[in-house]
Amino acid sequence: MGATRQAVVIDGKAIAALVRAEVASAAAEIAAKHGIAPGLAVVRVGEDPASVIYVRGKIKACAEAGIASFERLLPESTTQAQLLAVVNDLNRDARVHGVLVQLPLPRQNSADAIIEALAPEKDVDGFGPRNTYLLSAGRPGLRPCTPWGCLRLLDEAGVKLAGTRALVVGRSNIVGKPMAQLLLERNATVTIAHSRTADLAAEVARADVVIAAVGKAEIIKGSWIKPGAAVIDVGMNRGPDGKLLGDVEFAAAAERAAFITRVPGGVGPMTIAMLLANTIEAARAQLTK
Repeated sequence: MGATRQAVVIDGKAIAALVRAEVASAAAEIAAKHGIAPGLAVVRVGEDPASVIYVRGKIKACAEAGIASFERLLPESTTQAQLLAVVNDLNRDARVHGVLVQLPLPRQNSADAIIEALAPEKDVDGFGPRNTYLLSAGRPGLRPCTPWGCLRLLDEAGVKLAGTRALVVGRSNIVGKPMAQLLLERNATVTIAHSRTADLAAEVARADVVIAAVGKAEIIKGSWIKPGAAVIDVGMNRGPDGKLLGDVEFAAAAERAAFITRVPGGVGPMTIAMLLANTIEAARAQLTK
C-alpha cells in the first residue's frame, strides 16, 4: 500500500500576518496623504467575558497596524436609546471611519436595530442592510469579515473556484449566507446545507470546496470528504475535555482533502485581519469623497 496522502494545511496565522502587514502599509500611506490615521471605534456593552477578550484583541490589532482606535465601554444597564445615541455620535465623528458594535448585546438592546443604525460606509462588520444588499447584488461594499477571510485563505492556497462545486454548511447571516454569495461571485456552483439537510454526507461527498460553519463539533466526518477537496473549517467548539474542535473531523479529513484549515489557527486569525482591511477600505472611501 502507498503512503497516506496528507492535505496541505492552510496557515491562517501566516496569512493573517500578511493581511495585517498590507493594512499597516496602507494605514501609513493614508496618514501621510490625508494627515489622519484610519479610525475604528469598538463599542462594548457589559462585561461578557468573551466580548472583553475579543475587544481587547481588536484594540491591540489596531495599535499594531497604525489604526487609531476609539473604545466605548458601556455598562450592562445601557438602554437602547443610550446605545443608539453613542452609535449616532460615532456615525458623525470624522475621525472614525469604521464602527463595530460587539455582539452579543444585553437583553434590553436590539442588535438588529443597532446594526441598522450604523452608517453603511462605517459598517466594517458588513452586517447592515445596505452592505447585505450590495453583496447580494454583486456590487462593491464592505463584506462580512469571517467569510471574506475564508475567501482570502482559498485564494492564498491557490484554490480555483470558478466552475467548482462549493458546499456551505450553515446558513447564518454572519457566515453561511454571505459565504455562499461570495462564492457565487467567484463563479462557483453553490449549495447551502444545514441542520435539516436530509443527507449531509452525500452533499459533502460531491463538493470540491467545503466551508463548514454550523457550530457542531466534528459533525462533518473525514470519510465524507471528496478526495482532493479544499476544506475551510469555521467551527469553534469545546470538546468534553475543553479542547477546541472544528466542525470537521480534522485528522481523517486531512487524509482525503488537498487543502484544509486547522482549528485553532485557521479561520480565527483572519476575522480580525479582515476587519482591519475593511477599516482601510472604509477610510479610503470616506477620505476621497
